[in-house]
Amino acid sequence: KPDFIIHAASIASPTYYRKYPIETIEANIFGLKNLLDYCKERKIEEFLFFSTSEIYGDPDSGNIPTAENYKGNVSCTGPRACYDESKRLGETLCVNYSDIYNVPVKIVRPFNNYGPGLNINDKRVIPDFFKNVIDDNNLVIHSDGKATRTFCYISDAIEGYLRVMLSDYNGQSFNIGTESPEITMQKLAEMIIEISGKNLKLEFQQSNDSNYLKDNPQRRCPSIKKAMSLVNYSPKISLQSGLEKTYRYYLEE
Repeated sequence: KPDFIIHAASIASPTYYRKYPIETIEANIFGLKNLLDYCKERKIEEFLFFSTSEIYGDPDSGNIPTAENYKGNVSCTGPRACYDESKRLGETLCVNYSDIYNVPVKIVRPFNNYGPGLNINDKRVIPDFFKNVIDDNNLVIHSDGKATRTFCYISDAIEGYLRVMLSDYNGQSFNIGTESPEITMQKLAEMIIEISGKNLKLEFQQSNDSNYLKDNPQRRCPSIKKAMSLVNYSPKISLQSGLEKTYRYYLEE
C-alpha cells in the first residue's frame, strides 16, 4: 500500500486547459475524489493535493500580496473557469474528507513554478520566451506587458510542498511561491534576452485567440507568511539565478 499520495495530475497550462475544459475538470474532481475515497478506507501517512494560485482569480490591489484567507475574485463561467473552479471544489473536497473521514490531506497553492523539467512547448510565459530565444526569434508578448507575476524556482517549490505534506496541518491550504520580485512580463522578457546574450527584441502582438486575456489576472503575488511561520518555508533561488539555470537546461535539452 502507499504511505504517501500526491495528487499533482492536472492540465495546468492555460492554453491546454482552455482547449480541454472537460478533461481538466475530470482530473481535478473525479481523479481527486477517487483518491480520497481510497484513503478513506485505508490508513495512509500523508496526502498532498496540488491546488493553484488561480483560485484567487484577479485580486484587487488591497489583496496583493495575496494571503490564504482571501476568498477570491473568480469567474465561474469564463474560459479559465474549468481550471479555477474545479481546483476550488477540489479544496472543498479535501477539507471535508479531512473533517469527516480523517484523511491526512494538505493543500498547496503553487505560484508560477518554473525551471528544469518544464516542457519548452508548455505555452507558459517562461518556456515560451526561452523557445523564442533558442530559435533566434524576437520575444513576442500578446498583451501590453504590464501584468505582473512572481516566479518560484522548482527546487524551492518542491521543498515547500514536502514541508507542507509532512506537517500536521491537515485540511489546511498553503501558498507556495515567492513574494518578490513582482515583475512585469515586459521586464521578464528583457531579463531573458539579457541572460541569452543575443541581439533580440520585444514584439507586442495581438493573440489570434479571442479569449487569451479574458479573466487573466493583472497581478499575481503570494503572501507566504503562513508557510514561513508554520513549516519553516524559505525560498532561496533568485529569479536571475533561476532563469540562468533554466536557460542552461533548455540549451542542453
